[in-house]
Amino acid sequence: MKQLLRALKRCAAAGAVVLAAVSLQPTAATAAPQPVVGGTRAAQGEFPFMVRLSMGCGGALYARDIVLTAAHCVGSSGNNTGITATAGTVDLRSPSAITVRSTKVLRAPGYNGSGKDWALIKLARPIDLPTLKIADTTAYDNGTFTVAGWGANREGGSQQRYLLKAQVPFVPDSTCSQAYGRELVADEEICAGYSQGGVDTCQGDSGGPMFRRDAAGDWIQVGIVSWGYGCARAGYPGVYTEVSAFASAIRSAAAGL
Repeated sequence: MKQLLRALKRCAAAGAVVLAAVSLQPTAATAAPQPVVGGTRAAQGEFPFMVRLSMGCGGALYARDIVLTAAHCVGSSGNNTGITATAGTVDLRSPSAITVRSTKVLRAPGYNGSGKDWALIKLARPIDLPTLKIADTTAYDNGTFTVAGWGANREGGSQQRYLLKAQVPFVPDSTCSQAYGRELVADEEICAGYSQGGVDTCQGDSGGPMFRRDAAGDWIQVGIVSWGYGCARAGYPGVYTEVSAFASAIRSAAAGL
């Protein structure tokens, strides 16, 4: 049962998108109506690095021609022209949306469904938008984070047309492991959310960034939406790939794409 619940979280199959936090595989979630999940609509241009991927996941522009997303959102590494990235808009139906096809995918080496949940998607051409830098130390793995996505606004809900945003506080590994036990890979994952629930990422938010301001006031990515039990459930924070743990590997992989 725990494994089934874990499989609920972030990826959206058949068009479900979310701002709540749940699953490693694109599996349908059980219904549990929650509002969004503590989210509000983002303003146009507020998070210009946000990307929506055609398989029902999110991502962020690591470079103008590379999207950083979750490993569970993509297949194996190699040439891949089947993914469309949409960027430059909060409204997925906007005529000004920028769409670019993929050319290659690189999934984290050694990814097996537990930890190491990151991947890179090479785009056919650069997108002229700001990129989101990644954390290479744990200095920013604390405080309050921002999450954003076009995912469902309730567990089991459907894709949102407009980009939603929310804030979630850091949850220590010791607290998070009380909810997830050995399923939490503490050295590779970071948790965030409220003990009472109500605000979270959800189906369709998989692969999207969790970010905060750095010392210079710029956005910096500290997490990648990965998994969790349901969306915004009390006692079950969202689980995110800890970007700083893989910063060196991500940079090396991107250089080779």
